[in-house]
Amino acid sequence: MSLNDPQWGKRGNEGPPDLDELLRNLNAKLNGLFGRKGRGEPPTGGGGGDGGAKMAGNGAWLLAVLVLLVWLASGFYIVDASNRGVVLRFGKYHQTTLPGPRWHLPYPLETAEIVNLSQVRTVEVGYRNNLKSKVLKESLMLTDDENIIDIQFAVQYILKSPEDFLFNNRATDDTALQIAETAIREIVGKSKMDFVLYEGREQVAAQATKLMQDILDRYKTGILVSKVTMQNAQPPEQVQAAFDDAVKAGQDRERLKNEGQAYANDVIPKAKGAAARLLEEANGYRQRVIANSEGEASRFKQVLFEYQKAPGVTRERLYIETIQQVLESTSKIIIDQKGAGSLMYLPLDKLLQMPTSGSAGSAGQEPLPDSTSPQVQRSREAFRSRERESR
Repeated sequence: MSLNDPQWGKRGNEGPPDLDELLRNLNAKLNGLFGRKGRGEPPTGGGGGDGGAKMAGNGAWLLAVLVLLVWLASGFYIVDASNRGVVLRFGKYHQTTLPGPRWHLPYPLETAEIVNLSQVRTVEVGYRNNLKSKVLKESLMLTDDENIIDIQFAVQYILKSPEDFLFNNRATDDTALQIAETAIREIVGKSKMDFVLYEGREQVAAQATKLMQDILDRYKTGILVSKVTMQNAQPPEQVQAAFDDAVKAGQDRERLKNEGQAYANDVIPKAKGAAARLLEEANGYRQRVIANSEGEASRFKQVLFEYQKAPGVTRERLYIETIQQVLESTSKIIIDQKGAGSLMYLPLDKLLQMPTSGSAGSAGQEPLPDSTSPQVQRSREAFRSRERESR
């Protein structure tokens, strides 16, 4: 009853409510809930004591059954499609369960570990989180040609055996990190610096992947390496400037070599073409000379045959042909002096060299002689007289 109750002090008992009485009422309700009578209450009948004990026993059994059901229900678990369940009986491996709803003996008899096989895990060697936060004790490596290089790479892996992963590993990431560092150091130690820094990055990553997988399988870690990515490979920062100069010198060397090769590719085909042309011309000249010689030999045989039949005629004809060939390109004129009378000279060579009638009127050129001039008439009479004498 509240102190603000208007009936306060008007009841038979004018004092505040008794706290002991309230506690007794609460205790009685609790006892009634569990089937027991309150203290000081007389039993209602002769068999009341036995009935209360029976009800108390039934309540205890019901509570035990509920606890047992809850304990048995705690053994149910669900395995996702990408996971596997590993059941341990008293801490020892018992079985591996496939995806779906599963049940095992409740704790502490059996326990179940869920292992994700499709999750891609990553370990970073030579750096943490980003390339600027380097770990030099992991990244600095020695090559086969005794040069130091700084390498950062990442290894991605998944799990292929949940049993090996749970029972053969204590710290999976640390194990993968140490094995990755060991494998890459072995590969780099057998390679040249230029090969690792430039053209051989993909090959180094592929060889490191294979070597890492062999080591992981040897230790039965249950890990499957999916990819090794070379994040960065360069010389140490202390010698970076000198290395850049060496790289530029190498690039200049390659450029000059390419220019020389381009010049050689331009000159050599031309030289080969000129040589082939000269060779063909020489072959053609040889064939022409051979053909001419064979023709001259054949003609000589024919002339010899004709000479044997008529030596005098043939000799005179050969003489005339030879003189004609010799004097063919000269401007000399041979005149027979046996005939009497004077012979006027007609400049036939000049006449042949003069242009045609269409350009006869041009400046600096002499006109053709007229056929009615006295010189031309006297020349004609001289030729006619010579012809009569020869007859």
